[in-house]
Amino acid sequence: MSSKGDNVAVCNMKLERLLSMKGGKGQDSYANNSQAQAMHARSMLHLLEETLDSVHLNSSANRSPFTAVDLGCSSGANTIHIIDFIVKHISKRFDSAGIDPPEFTAFFSDLPSNDFNTLFQLLPPLVSNSCMEECLAADGNRSYFVAGVPGSFYRRLFPARTIDIFHSAFSLHWLSQVPESITDKRSAAYNRGRVFIHGAGAEIATAYKRQFQADLADFLRARAAEVKRGGSMFLVCLGRTSVDPTDQGGAGLLFGTHFQDAWDDLVREGLVAAEKRDGFNIPVYAPSLQDFKEVVQADGSFTIEKLVVYKGGSPLVVSEPDDASEVGRVFASSCRSVAGVLVEAHIGEELSNELFSRVERRATSHATDVLENLQFFHIVASLSFT
Repeated sequence: MSSKGDNVAVCNMKLERLLSMKGGKGQDSYANNSQAQAMHARSMLHLLEETLDSVHLNSSANRSPFTAVDLGCSSGANTIHIIDFIVKHISKRFDSAGIDPPEFTAFFSDLPSNDFNTLFQLLPPLVSNSCMEECLAADGNRSYFVAGVPGSFYRRLFPARTIDIFHSAFSLHWLSQVPESITDKRSAAYNRGRVFIHGAGAEIATAYKRQFQADLADFLRARAAEVKRGGSMFLVCLGRTSVDPTDQGGAGLLFGTHFQDAWDDLVREGLVAAEKRDGFNIPVYAPSLQDFKEVVQADGSFTIEKLVVYKGGSPLVVSEPDDASEVGRVFASSCRSVAGVLVEAHIGEELSNELFSRVERRATSHATDVLENLQFFHIVASLSFT
């Protein structure tokens, strides 16, 4: 990351080496601002169960461990809860089939800048010197082996035919890069005056959509090489209900309203040059169901078992909804937990503090609107590989 006095445009940096949710356990950390994601994930467990029920169970004597992967694991406890759920559900399936359960391996994967240390500190201890049945029955212990895998999920991460189930939630809407044309002043897609696609022009929307679909195609090609025959994927990403790609729904309200206005405040106050603001763009695209389906069908490696738009609800967890100041603080912390690292890389920590203080003030003054209208929809995909 650049020093405060030597910031560079995020679009010109390798996002793979920079992008991460905010690490640690502080007020603005992802670990302390991902309760809503946890609630959304719990509400979709019945859909995950359907995917797990379709995964092939190997009953051969010389079988390898059953291997689960969470792609885009981040640094909070949510990923651990998901892996626990997967292991216990698959174990029950083995028991119901009268097959001794295998050993289990779980890979937690995210970009190299992810705070794996915080994640690993949250892991419960592995039950050792015990049979698998005892491991699975033990409360507060782990019944699977683990490893962290740093790298972009838009490329290969694992050996061929080694993974039984891929899980990825709230990650695939992050692009591998900001589309180059977005920050090119000579381009019709130059996103002048904006830091996100929400409310932008058609050329900008097209650039974002093309980048998303190219990235998803790369993702599918990589996973098709790694998944075992009979394996599956359960994927969740931000989605939208509008056919208009410049209406990014909940993501648009998060990054295209008070966050956008706070950038404009810094420009008006002379703290940030307009050109500096225009060089920053959030690399997120919330696809429509059709955007997603087109790529899966064109790739042809996976069968679509389920593809739906699912209402997840608000990304904010507020204990006192009538307290406008709390709403503003939670909104700003939520925004900073996912975008703060990119902002600091672009304008430095001091100006980043100025930006998010303005985000908080603006969200506080519009607290009722924030609570009523900030709702996330998700694309949920269950894909099988035969």
